[in-house]
Amino acid sequence: MDMLIKVLNTLMLTARDVIPIAIILFGFQLGVLKRPIANWRRVAAGFVYVIFGLSFFLVGLELALFPIGEAMAEQLTSPAFIHADDPTVTVNAWQDYYWVYIFAAAIGFSTTIAEPSLIAVAIKANEVSGGSIGIQGLRISVAIGVAFGISLGCFRIVVGDPIHYYIMAGYIIVVIQTFFAPKMIVPLAYDSGGVTTSTVTVPLVAALGLGLATNVDGRNPLIDGFGLIAFASLFPMITVMGYAQLVEYKNKTQKERNNAL
Repeated sequence: MDMLIKVLNTLMLTARDVIPIAIILFGFQLGVLKRPIANWRRVAAGFVYVIFGLSFFLVGLELALFPIGEAMAEQLTSPAFIHADDPTVTVNAWQDYYWVYIFAAAIGFSTTIAEPSLIAVAIKANEVSGGSIGIQGLRISVAIGVAFGISLGCFRIVVGDPIHYYIMAGYIIVVIQTFFAPKMIVPLAYDSGGVTTSTVTVPLVAALGLGLATNVDGRNPLIDGFGLIAFASLFPMITVMGYAQLVEYKNKTQKERNNAL
């Protein structure tokens, strides 16, 4: 019964948030553009699917993803796991937390590959580029950036370094790459940093950061637990532009070899 009440409450809240979007879209289409809505039954059914889908997804987040992320962070940082033979041993931030970094990289890569918004952007980029931008290549390069960024962000939480040092250094690299990367990839790389922080990635990453900051001695969940999303947004820009630079260099080298022959 409690589960049914939770689902219904979430359904009502989701409908309250989605209906204004529908009103704006339909209002501009009918009132400003004064054009009929093509396949309006299909569009209306789509909005219904969105409301139900988001509702079930939000309930699933609360019941599954958040608890799992927090539980994994708690278990991976437990002294009983890090030093099962002697929990009283002093913990080393790099050597003893390597499973945390591996888990962070794995969960960052897998959630990014499954991110619907990234799939949509990759498909559109492939279409407008005439196939020169590969769907899988873009998705994998973004996923590698997220994996590295979240792993580095977890290291920052463990050692307690100020976050702005990492972010400033990362954006310096982004600015430098912007001057040397192919111009057509730069806007896409910047957008790729945003689409990673969406429905699948954010809940698990946020839960991991909060759980890690809660269980590492001397860390404040409010100050240290947040910030992983910034890493997940920053490093994909670096890897996407780096991927484009490597492809450009490879094509240039191949062209020079062909001319030499």
